[in-house]
Amino acid sequence: MRKILSTLAVVAAATAGLTACGSSDASGETLRVGTLTDAPPSIYLENGQFTGYDNELLRDIAKREGFKVDFVGTEFSGLLAKVAGGQLDIGSSTISATAARKKTVAFSNGYDTSYTTVVSKKGAALPAANSFAGKRVGVVQGSVQDEFAAKLAGAQVVRFPDYNAGFAQLKTGGLDGWVVPKDIGQKYLDQNPAVPLEFGYTVADKDTPSAFAVAKSNTELLKKINDGLAKAIADGTAARLHAQFFKEAPIAKELEKGGPGLPVANS
Repeated sequence: MRKILSTLAVVAAATAGLTACGSSDASGETLRVGTLTDAPPSIYLENGQFTGYDNELLRDIAKREGFKVDFVGTEFSGLLAKVAGGQLDIGSSTISATAARKKTVAFSNGYDTSYTTVVSKKGAALPAANSFAGKRVGVVQGSVQDEFAAKLAGAQVVRFPDYNAGFAQLKTGGLDGWVVPKDIGQKYLDQNPAVPLEFGYTVADKDTPSAFAVAKSNTELLKKINDGLAKAIADGTAARLHAQFFKEAPIAKELEKGGPGLPVANS
């Protein structure tokens, strides 16, 4: 009998080892979610807890769909590769669903739209795309803002692992401009009233909404996220969470209670 029980235990352990990144328990599967620590109000760490609009919305989706989430702080530059390789199950970091990124991962339907802007010291006069010749412009490496800055003629692009590092350089004069999602830029302006900053060149991101990233092969998880997101939009939860974290910016009309959502095609 002992030999039989021992054999069964070995088989059970081996079977458990076949699961991918997530683990299971009686309350549902726990999935590892890669996110950032310093991009409020979308994604940030507060009192040791990962929060923000993106992460609280994902928590709501997980509860609806019967799985749990374990957030892991990750540098953005390696996030999608880790999702594609199975080290992380989900990417939650205001990830714009661009055509280039769809070659690496699959995206859920969109849960937010945003603007990309350049934050600078007041009086820097950076209002247009042709204002950046010879200017040092900071970005988070691998972000959509990295792509944005690369199109600014003559700009010297300086890449950082996170938003805090770039902002620190902007404050001390190491950068002429700092390219960020406008909501994140607004948060830094609000939190640093003594620093004379302003918004410069700004562009709307209309066709690439923020979406959650999963491995291309994980169609079941993608369906769960999309189903949960649709329910959160339908009953107004997405709009409520957006209003909680974005005090001034209204949610996209498609994401209002009962709205049609923001479909994302992965092929």
